[in-house]
Amino acid sequence: MLSVIAVGGAVGAGARYEAGQLWPTGSSAFPWTTLGINAVGCLIIGGFLVAVTEVWSPHHLLRPFFGTGVLGGFTTFSTYCADIERLVAQERAGIALAYLAVTVVAAMVAVTIGVAAARRALAGRMQ
Repeated sequence: MLSVIAVGGAVGAGARYEAGQLWPTGSSAFPWTTLGINAVGCLIIGGFLVAVTEVWSPHHLLRPFFGTGVLGGFTTFSTYCADIERLVAQERAGIALAYLAVTVVAAMVAVTIGVAAARRALAGRMQ
C-alpha cells in the first residue's frame, strides 16, 4: 500500500513541479500557481471520489494511488503555508490573509463543483 501511495505521490509531485515551471510565481508576487494547483486538485478529488464511491467499484489500490498519492502529491498545502509565511515576512499581511481565505474558499467550492459535475455526468451509471 505504501509503495502504491509513494509512486502516486511522485507522479503528483512531478505534475505540480511542471505546473510551477509553466506558470512560475515571483518571490514577491501573489501565489496564483499554488492557488490554481490546489483548486484544480480539489475539483478532481471531488469528481474522483464520486466515481469510486457512488458509481464504480475500482481496484482496491486505485484510491490510495490516485486519491492519496497523485492528488496528495499534486496539491500543495505545505507550499500554501510557506507562501503565507513569505507574504507575512514581506510585510504583506493583508495579502497573506486574503490568500489564506481565498484558498480555503476556492478549495471548498472546487470540490463541491467536482462532486456536482461528476454526479450529473454519471447520473445514468449511479449504483
